[in-house]
Amino acid sequence: MPDHPTDPADPEIYPLRFIARLEQLLARIEASLPPAEPAPDWSALAWRWRQGWLQPVQAPQRIALSDLCCLERQIAELERNTRQFLAGGGANHALLWGARGTGKSSLVKAILNEYSDQGLRLIEVGKEDLGSLPEILDLIRDRPERFVLFCDDLAFEPGESGYTALKAALEGSIAALPEHLLIYATSNRRHLLPESQADNRAAYLEDGELHPGESVEAKVSLSDRFGLWIAFHPFTQAQYLMTVRHWVKRLAPQALPPAESDWAAIERAALQWALRRGSRSGRTAWQFARDWAGRRALEQFALAGR
Repeated sequence: MPDHPTDPADPEIYPLRFIARLEQLLARIEASLPPAEPAPDWSALAWRWRQGWLQPVQAPQRIALSDLCCLERQIAELERNTRQFLAGGGANHALLWGARGTGKSSLVKAILNEYSDQGLRLIEVGKEDLGSLPEILDLIRDRPERFVLFCDDLAFEPGESGYTALKAALEGSIAALPEHLLIYATSNRRHLLPESQADNRAAYLEDGELHPGESVEAKVSLSDRFGLWIAFHPFTQAQYLMTVRHWVKRLAPQALPPAESDWAAIERAALQWALRRGSRSGRTAWQFARDWAGRRALEQFALAGR
C-alpha cells in the first residue's frame, strides 16, 4: 500500500492525472481552432458568402434604374418579375446573358436599391461557393425577408462541381427552394458552358460519341432551369453616345458642367475611347465619363489655385 496520498502508485491518482492531461490537450485544440462564425447581421441589405458565413456588405453600390440607359426592355422584364416575387406571386429564376459591359450586373444591383424598402435582400455567391447553397438556405429559411441569390459572371467548364450544385438547387434536389428566394445569375454565355461546332454535327466520330444530341441536352439543361432569360446586346453608336451624355452630366463637377458647345468634342473623344477599348457599352461610357470628369476637376483645381 502506498504510504502517501499523492504517491503515483495510488490507483486513485491515475484518473485525476489523466483528466488533467486531457483538459490541457482540449484547451490547446480549442486555441488552435478558428473562431466561431458570428450570427448574420440581418439589418444589412446585402451579403457576400465568405467561407461559411454571410458577410454584410457595408456600402452596396447605389446605382439607380434611371442610370441604366437604353435598357428599357430588360429593366421592365426583371422589374416585373421582382414585383411578382415581392407580392408572393409566381416568379422565375432569371438568367441575364449577353455582351460584356452592357449592364447585366448593374441591373440586379439597381433592382435591389429600388425594392429594398419592400423587403428585398441580396446574397452574392461566387461560383466556387455554390456547393454551400444548402447551408445558405438553412440560414434564411425562417427569415421574413425576400432574398435574391446573386451569381455574377457565371461560366462553367464541363465537370465543375458548382455546375452540378446550381443545377440541383434550381430544380434537381429533393429539397425545394424556399418560396422567399429567387436566383438571379449573369453570364456572357447563354448556356453557361462552352459550345463547340461539334455539338451541331449529326455524329461526332472523333471520340466515338453516338448520341451527340444528348451532349447538347446536357449543356443546355442548366440554363433551361431559369424560367426567365433576358438578353443584353452590344450598344449601337447612338445608344453609346446617349449613355455617355447621361454619365457626363451625372459626374461632371458642379462648378464646371459641360456647355452645349462642348458636346461635339466630348462625343468625338468618347468614340475614340470606345475604339481603343474595342467596345461600345454602358461600362465603356461610364469609364469615359469618369475620365472626362476627372480631367474637368483638374481644370477646376487649377483655376482655383490661380
